[in-house]
Amino acid sequence: MAKNKQKPLGIGLEALIPKYQTKDDSVPTKSNEILLSYIIPNENQPRSFFSDNDMEELISSIKENGIIQPLTIRKISNKKYELISGERRYRAAKFLKLEVVPVYIINVKNDDDMLKLALIENIQRQNLSSIEEAEGYALLKGKYGHSDKDIAKKVGKNRSTIANKLRLIKLPPDLKNALRLNDKDFTEGHARALLPLRESKKMKSLFRRIKKNKLSVRQTEEFVKNKSRKLVFKKDKLIIKDKYLTKIENTLISHLATKVTVSSKGKNGSMKIHFSNQDDLERILDLILNEN
Repeated sequence: MAKNKQKPLGIGLEALIPKYQTKDDSVPTKSNEILLSYIIPNENQPRSFFSDNDMEELISSIKENGIIQPLTIRKISNKKYELISGERRYRAAKFLKLEVVPVYIINVKNDDDMLKLALIENIQRQNLSSIEEAEGYALLKGKYGHSDKDIAKKVGKNRSTIANKLRLIKLPPDLKNALRLNDKDFTEGHARALLPLRESKKMKSLFRRIKKNKLSVRQTEEFVKNKSRKLVFKKDKLIIKDKYLTKIENTLISHLATKVTVSSKGKNGSMKIHFSNQDDLERILDLILNEN
């Protein structure tokens, strides 16, 4: 049986441009260029984080070779155009103080079509973080009233993919920001694993532990699944300890004034009582054997 190939986006930006493209004889520039001062940013731009390093590379490239891929814009009024896609190129052009930039002028009348095009452009280029993508879908759903099915059709993705992305909107702001910054220690998989905790406080607590101990997605899922237990780390190995055993440990530690470790495996288990020297050992034995 032949393996299924990965499904491409159902609608490509390049395929959509001819559908919407229009000529504007009022533009006093070269045939495919427009004054940069005529263009305003897209307030619904799905991408909100722009890496300084990536921007520096793009600025250097444009300075050397010019803008190869035109910006996509729509006409708002005379001498006023709104950016649909090409935010990074637009910002680089402003930094370089370019007077004119190459453009596609397309006839997009409604905001949800405009957002759709901006989303598609960024998704195809894989520039969006998972939370930026989720926020774009949430805008289509909340502001423009589209269902998950409608959004899936518009951007050419599976409905389940859209639903999973939208769930990320429920994350606390700190966790969303980590996804926005593409934090290597906190991925979309980690974020989805935290969602069943529901409470913001619990999510934040485990988020800090994920960062501190560099938990894998699987370890995070295991902890959430066994949320009545406690996480213990020993030489980078994750151990999940039952609260009952933890309580026994704490009672013994308090009574014996030394480190105590209680562990179990199935019905069997072991207990380790630590001592620092011979006198400390005799002190502990007295406490254990002379208990009245």
